[in-house]
Amino acid sequence: MDIIPDLKSNITFDDFKAEVLSDYAVALRSRECSLLGRREVLTGKAKFGIFGDGKEVPQLAMAKAFEKGDWRSGYYRDQTFMMAIGEFTVEHFFAGLYANTDLNLEPMSAGRQMGGHFVTHSLDENGQWKDLTKQYNSSADISPTAGQMPRLLGLAQASKIYKNLKDIDASKFSNKGREVAWGTIGNASTSEGLFFETINAAGVLQVPMVISIWDDEYGISVPAKYQTTKENISEILKGFQRDKNNKGYEILRVKGWDYPNLIETYQEAANIAREEHVPVIVHVQELTQPQGHSTSGSHERYKTKERLEWEVAYDCNSKMREWIIESGIATNEALLDLERSIKKDVREIKKTTWEVFLEPIRKDQKDLIFLLKSLVEVSANGVFISKLMEELSKIHEPSRKDVMSIARKALRYTLGETSSEKNNLANWIDGVLDETQPKFSSNLYSEAKTSAVLVKEVKPIYTADEVKNVDGRIIIRDNFDAIFENHPEALIFGEDTGNIGDVNQGLEGLQAKHGELRIADAGIREATIVGQGIGMALRGLRPIAEIQYLDYVLYALQIISDDLATLQYRTKGMQKAPLIVRTRGHRLEGIWHSGSPMGGILNLIRGVFVLVPRNMTKAAGFYNTLLEGDDPALIIECLNGYRLKERMPSNLAEIRTPIGIVETVKEGKDITLVSYGSTLRIVMETAKDLLSVGIDAEVIDVQSLLPFDLNHDIVKSLEKTNRLMIIDEDVPGGASAYILNEVLNVQNGFQFLDSEPKTLTAKAHRPAYGNDGDYFSKPSAEDIFEAVYDVMHESNPTHFPKLR
Repeated sequence: MDIIPDLKSNITFDDFKAEVLSDYAVALRSRECSLLGRREVLTGKAKFGIFGDGKEVPQLAMAKAFEKGDWRSGYYRDQTFMMAIGEFTVEHFFAGLYANTDLNLEPMSAGRQMGGHFVTHSLDENGQWKDLTKQYNSSADISPTAGQMPRLLGLAQASKIYKNLKDIDASKFSNKGREVAWGTIGNASTSEGLFFETINAAGVLQVPMVISIWDDEYGISVPAKYQTTKENISEILKGFQRDKNNKGYEILRVKGWDYPNLIETYQEAANIAREEHVPVIVHVQELTQPQGHSTSGSHERYKTKERLEWEVAYDCNSKMREWIIESGIATNEALLDLERSIKKDVREIKKTTWEVFLEPIRKDQKDLIFLLKSLVEVSANGVFISKLMEELSKIHEPSRKDVMSIARKALRYTLGETSSEKNNLANWIDGVLDETQPKFSSNLYSEAKTSAVLVKEVKPIYTADEVKNVDGRIIIRDNFDAIFENHPEALIFGEDTGNIGDVNQGLEGLQAKHGELRIADAGIREATIVGQGIGMALRGLRPIAEIQYLDYVLYALQIISDDLATLQYRTKGMQKAPLIVRTRGHRLEGIWHSGSPMGGILNLIRGVFVLVPRNMTKAAGFYNTLLEGDDPALIIECLNGYRLKERMPSNLAEIRTPIGIVETVKEGKDITLVSYGSTLRIVMETAKDLLSVGIDAEVIDVQSLLPFDLNHDIVKSLEKTNRLMIIDEDVPGGASAYILNEVLNVQNGFQFLDSEPKTLTAKAHRPAYGNDGDYFSKPSAEDIFEAVYDVMHESNPTHFPKLR
C-alpha cells in the first residue's frame, strides 16, 4: 500500500481531515527530533547536528508528488520528506545521531555520515539490483554544498534514456521513463558553480527534474544580500524560463508556510516534469531556521530581533497549525493532545535508541573488566592495570574507543610477561578489532561477486597470417563499436565525443551507427558530465563519461572524490554507480595537455579504480573488464598513442585486461624498473640501451594504480634483482611516492633490497611546451639511463665506473 495518498482521487472530507492530520503529525515528529537532536549534541551523546526544522511543510507537499520509481538527490535538511515517504523513522534519526554502526538500525549510512544524510537501498545483501520501480529512491547524500546537483542531472537523464531507447532491459529501473528526479538545495548553496552548471545542462538536455530551493534567506550567518544578485535566486534565473519559442524551465514560486498552495504547486511541478520532460524550479520562499544553521552556533548571534520575531510568526509548522484550526479540521485542544503524544513518543524512542546503541559496547566493557581482573592477579604491574580497570568501570556510557583504548594500554603493562591471562587479553583485543574495524572500513570498493577485480584475464590473440598493424585509435574504436553492439545499456558522452567521434577519432563513425543518445556530445562542463554518469549508473545504465584531457579532470575532481569515490563506502554497499570515466593524458604538449596529476588523483579518489594502460589494446581490455563488473573507474589512455601502430587482435571484443595485476614486459636480473603509461615506452627503449653496458633491467608495467599489484609481483621481482627504481612523469612525491609506499610498506619489499630504492620523476613544475619542454621537464631516455647506471655504479664502481 502506498504511503503517499493519491490526491487525484475524490476523497471524503473525513478522509481529507485524516490525511492533513497525518501530515501534521509527521511535521511534529520531525520537529521534535530536531529539537531533541540539538540537545543530544550539547550533552555530548552526539558529535554534531544539522537538522530539518523550518522546512517541514514544503517537504510534506513534495512527498505527495513523489512516486515510486522516482529519485531524490538532496540536501541535509530533508528529514521530513524522508519521513513522509516512509523511508526514515524516529529510530533511524537517533541511531544516526549516535553513529550506530548496525545497518539494520541505521540504514542511512551505518554511522559513517552524520545525521541529515539520507539514502534508500538499491541493492540486496548480495549486491544485486532490487526493483527500483517499486520503491521510493534516494541517492546517497554528501555534505559538500551543491555537490548533489551534478548527480541529479544524471538521475533525470536516465528517464530520458529509458523513454527513448527500446533495447534496454529496464524492468527494474524504469517505467517508460516516467520517473522524476527531485533535487533539493538551500538558497545559499545556489551560489556554487555546480548549481549553475547543472541548471544550464538540464535546460539543454530537457530532462524530468524538479529542483526545490529551500529559501530561508541565510547561508549559515551570511544573509542573502551577500549570496545572490537581487537577493532572489528565481528572479535571476528568469532567463531560463521557457516560452512558446524556446525550451527551458518552468519556474514556480510558493510560500514555504502555505500548506494548500504548496501541495498544488508540487502537483503542478510533478505533472510538467513527468509528462512533458521539462525541468522545473520550485522556489520555496519565506522559510525559517528555528535553531539556526547547526549545533555549531546560535542564530541569535547574527539575526536581528525583528527577524527572529518574524521567524516565530512564520514558522511553517505554526502556520499549518493555524490553517488546520481555521479550516475546521481540528480544534486547538485536539492538536494539543496530538502534540503532547508525539513529544512523549519521540522522547521514549530517543531513550530506547540510546540504550540499544550502548548495549553491545557495555558488553565489551563487562568482558574487558573480567579479563583485567584476572590479569591484575598475575601481573607484576597489577596495581597499574587495576587503576585502568577502575577507570573503565566508572564510565557509565562508554564508547568503543574508551573500551579499546584501555584494553591496549593495559596490555603494555605486561611487556616481558608470559601468562594465559595476558594471552587472553591479547586475543580479545585482536578479536574485537577484527570484528569492529570493518564496521568503519568495509565497502570502499565492491565486495560483491560482481567486482571487476574478479574478472579473469583474456589475452589478445594474434593469428599469424592475418595480423595487421593499425593505428591505436582503430583498436579502441572497433572495441567501442563492439561494446555498443553487445551492451545496449552502455552509452558514452563528453566534449566532441559525438559528431566527430572524439578529438582523437576513437569513436569515429559510432554516433551515426548507434545514435545520438548513446554517442553524445556535451557542453564544456566537466563536473556535470561526471554527474550525468553517476546518476545514470545509479539507475542501472552503464555510462562512460568522457573528459577530454586528464588535466580537465580537475574540474570534476570534487565530484569524483566526494560523490563517486565514497558511494559504496558511505552506503555500506547499499548503492553502486559503476561509472567509467574516460580520459587521455601524459606527455604531449605543454602545461595544459601533457599533465600527469596522478599523486593528487590517487590520494583523492580512493574508492575509484585508476587504470593506466600503456596502449590501446590494454585500454580496450580494461573497458571490457569493467563492463563485466560493478566498480567505478578512471581510465587514462595515452594521449600520444592513438597514431602509434599496434597489432590488431583477432579476439578484440573478448580481451579482458585484469585489474590490479602488473605485467612484466621485460625480464632481467640486475634492477627492477617500474612505470606505466606513455613513460613505459621510454623505459622499454632505455632497457635495450642498458644491455649495451651490461645492465639487464627487469621492466614492470603497473597497469593499475588503484588497486595496486594485488599479487605482489613487484616484490617477487625484487627477490631476484634486489634493486628498485620507479620512473614516473608525475611531480616529485606524487604517484612515485605512492608506488614506493606500496612496494616497501605494503609488500615489505625493503627486505630484499641491496641498494637504496630510487624514484625518477618529472620536475616540480608542469611541463613546458614542445619536444624540448618535454625533454627537460619529464624523465627522458637519457635521464633513465643515467639514473639506473648510477645505482649500479654505487653497487659496483669497479664494474660500472662513474659516468659523469
